[in-house]
Amino acid sequence: MGPGDLQEILKRAGAGASAAPVSPRLLVGTETGDDAAVYALTEDLALVMTTDFITPVCDDPFLYGQVAAANALSDVYAMGGRPLLALAVCAFPDALEPAIAAEICAGGAAKAAEGGAVVAGGHTVRNAELFYGLAVTGQVHPRDIIRNAGARPGDRLVLTKPLGTGILINGYRSGVVGEADLLAACRIMAELNLQPSALMAVHGAHAATDVTGFGLAGHALGMARASGVRLRVWPDRLPTFAEVPRLIEAGVTSKGARLNRQTYEPELGAPPAGFGARELVVFDPQTAGGLLVALPADRADAFVDALENAGTPAAAIIGEVIGAAGGSPGPGGKLLELAPST
Repeated sequence: MGPGDLQEILKRAGAGASAAPVSPRLLVGTETGDDAAVYALTEDLALVMTTDFITPVCDDPFLYGQVAAANALSDVYAMGGRPLLALAVCAFPDALEPAIAAEICAGGAAKAAEGGAVVAGGHTVRNAELFYGLAVTGQVHPRDIIRNAGARPGDRLVLTKPLGTGILINGYRSGVVGEADLLAACRIMAELNLQPSALMAVHGAHAATDVTGFGLAGHALGMARASGVRLRVWPDRLPTFAEVPRLIEAGVTSKGARLNRQTYEPELGAPPAGFGARELVVFDPQTAGGLLVALPADRADAFVDALENAGTPAAAIIGEVIGAAGGSPGPGGKLLELAPST
């Protein structure tokens, strides 16, 4: 669903539920559009809960299941949590062969197990379009929660996976990307954000979010609003899959990218005429994307080195927190600025 429509739905739903009491045990809800809900059980233990499901990203059913699971588990990792239990969410067409459905579920279960979680059941329905994903429950100590709120002026921004999954998937569907390139990208999508999650805690992260359907622009703006700060992203530092700049120049896009651009471009401190191929990737909706982490500038290089040593798909400092939202305005007073790195 496009971000504009979703914002309207949540606004109306929130107005209708405004009189309902909110439990003090709900540590993270919908107030900042964070990646998962967090509910305290005791002073030392909180549950992290989320759900996500996607349409196929490739023709390999096992790999599709892995990508869908990694995509869902990522929300727990973005909060600094550890996944424990998952339930499968399956919408299978009548024509889908049982053996193929089993491969999808097996891929999801294998990826969950890699992250230390178990798929213990789920729910299956018939549907014209194929969907698969997980509802995930994890755990975190309340003092160790990392939210999308908390970024501070002077922080650096680090991204842990390359951008461009939506462009690649649509390029493959359009016949301008080969299967080998798509599958290589899907294997990166299927990599868990487990190590980046653990390392961001070690290196004193102030805020984090995973980059998924709203693209880098949408999730960065969410962090800026939640934290009360302004962000500057350096397009020339953005890691992308190798084929992505060529595909953007060739006009490959998606409905999701168009909706993201329509929603977020007015909030960016850069004129539309200034967007080039590399800059346009900020609107691309990601599947199982990386973490966007804000942490102290003096820890950023060490964090990137640790990510690289851990084999993270991309480890790049892509921007900075340039001030409080109420401070000196950026271009046009926007919360997110795109500018060349210096």
